[in-house]
Amino acid sequence: MRVLKFLAMAVIGLLALLLIGGLLLSPKFHVSRSVQIAASPDKVYALVASPRQWKLWSVWNQRDPAMQIDYSGPESGAGAVWAWRSKTEGDGKMSFTSAEPGQRVAYELYFPDFGTTSRGELRLSAKDGGTELSWLMDGDMGSNPLFRWLALFADGMVGKDFEAGLARLKQVSEQQQP
Repeated sequence: MRVLKFLAMAVIGLLALLLIGGLLLSPKFHVSRSVQIAASPDKVYALVASPRQWKLWSVWNQRDPAMQIDYSGPESGAGAVWAWRSKTEGDGKMSFTSAEPGQRVAYELYFPDFGTTSRGELRLSAKDGGTELSWLMDGDMGSNPLFRWLALFADGMVGKDFEAGLARLKQVSEQQQP
């Protein structure tokens, strides 16, 4: 009986620690990765400014080829939208909020499972005869103390996906060179 009491108290203590500790954590997170691509900014921009082109290089699409995707708005640039449903990658919606051809694409990302929105940007600049591309994202996990723990580890978790996506984008961009 003492063992059960001890286990019950340990579980309650752990839950309290997770909840109270989560409330003390910041809900905000930032992820940033960059890559040098041996292709012009215009070629790379065409692959990042069109939601339909993300299928060629996004790690999330590669992990779930059966992902259901709906597109709306213009083909590319500001106003272009894609929403997906995936058993393995979750559901989400990305809306391109602004775009400057050859320079940048900004987006808003919504995950209904978490009720969270993040904002990001892909910045392109000509460098060494190619393109330097930086992918940045800032988000807020809200008031849920358990989600705040996810914010603490967002850079490591999402950063790996950014790195894999950028590596694939580099490969696709450089293969398309004349």
